[in-house]
Amino acid sequence: MPPLEPPSFRIGSVPYLNAVPLTRGIEGEIIFATPAKLAEMLRHGELDAALVSITEVLLNDRYDILDGIAIASLGEVYSVLLAHRKPLAEAEEIFYDPASLTSVNLLKVLLAERGLKPAFKALENYEAALEKDFVLLIGDRAIDFQRAPHMHEIFDLGHAWTELTNLPFVYAVWALRHGAENKELRRTLRDAKKFGLTTLDGIIETREDYDEAFRRDYLGWHIHYHLAEDEKRGIAKFCELLRKHNLGPVFEPKFVS
Repeated sequence: MPPLEPPSFRIGSVPYLNAVPLTRGIEGEIIFATPAKLAEMLRHGELDAALVSITEVLLNDRYDILDGIAIASLGEVYSVLLAHRKPLAEAEEIFYDPASLTSVNLLKVLLAERGLKPAFKALENYEAALEKDFVLLIGDRAIDFQRAPHMHEIFDLGHAWTELTNLPFVYAVWALRHGAENKELRRTLRDAKKFGLTTLDGIIETREDYDEAFRRDYLGWHIHYHLAEDEKRGIAKFCELLRKHNLGPVFEPKFVS
């Protein structure tokens, strides 16, 4: 009798630098897509697990969250930003990266807390970002924008959130189909994170994204990968503010270990 094949899972992740430590050792099995596309695939049953925007989980009562793992920041995140050429108070329309989910709602919350409710429009292409007075960018595109010449001021959403709440912000989590049998899948994802953080110095030294000094600063300081009590308090506060500003309905997160 031939040996049993190891379980095969359909796992989706974002193609951004900040997700690399969470897929260490299983990169060859990952389906890479934008946050918006991953959410769509998960909703349609095309994935068993996906690293999705926290908003996808909070606004849809169909997922479990794998406890202990997140993409989060406490303070400046660097890769989720509003670039603006005029004062925030003058924002009437904001163009946003259509790949994003959470960042749009986070920015709506942050601005609503300042009494601002501009219109949001999808950015037609990334080349147009420099021409916009207000543009919301995420991931590597946001990093590229900041590191290139530009005439904009930067409103870092991670910094603004922590300044408002004194809490971390959770951008993405591993979402699993609610009620599915996935014990081995959960173990695989936990092991990948453990391997990624154990070998984080190697990732920083060998990746070719940007330069090593930036990688060390970004992956070692701006981003963290734990989902503990402070992060859960941050999620709860985000739920509260989404409801306050009528950005729901919002469902309570369900964590599985």
